[in-house]
Amino acid sequence: MGASEMRVYGGVTGADRKAERRAQLVEAGLDLLGGTEGDQLTVRRVCGRAGLTPRYFYESFADRDELVAAVHEHVVQTIATRALAAVEAAGPAAEAKIRAGLAELVRAVAEDRRHGRVLFSVTLTDPLLARRRVESSRFFARLLSGQARQSYGVPDTPELGLVAQFMVGGLAQTLSAWLSGALRLSEAELVAGCVEIFTAIADRKAPPPSG
Repeated sequence: MGASEMRVYGGVTGADRKAERRAQLVEAGLDLLGGTEGDQLTVRRVCGRAGLTPRYFYESFADRDELVAAVHEHVVQTIATRALAAVEAAGPAAEAKIRAGLAELVRAVAEDRRHGRVLFSVTLTDPLLARRRVESSRFFARLLSGQARQSYGVPDTPELGLVAQFMVGGLAQTLSAWLSGALRLSEAELVAGCVEIFTAIADRKAPPPSG
């Protein structure tokens, strides 16, 4: 850490101020990328939205693409953290965990449509965002596989990976259709339908009870 980052002004260190500016830029990037003109995200527009000069943009990000990656990572981590916390709080029953995780995921994208657009919108064609979406799909598939092993005792096999990828991809398409209005269901109806599908697949893949 440099001397400038260690200096304290008004009780706030330089490193803290830098972190605050970075958070402002990520939030501004989310506003733009998750809005109706996401493909028009530029350094100038982000700085204007954040109320910061380009100097402060470049202290945190090398270029526009690095900001896009940071926005996507912020969304993925926010939703994953919420969903995992809901699963952990749901108790030991496997179906309760499935319901809690899916309900929290749907609630997260319903409460902040910017998150859903960044993760699922087909109108955002940025090549970097497309690559990041592939990576996040694999990440969520790994989380799902881990929950299947923990809650259902499903063995860690290539078939489990296939099923997890299929379920994550199907859920992403479903949420994309729902957020766009193509799938006309209430939030409760959407969650109930997804829980039914996920539970049916999980029950089919779970090993038979011993004895």
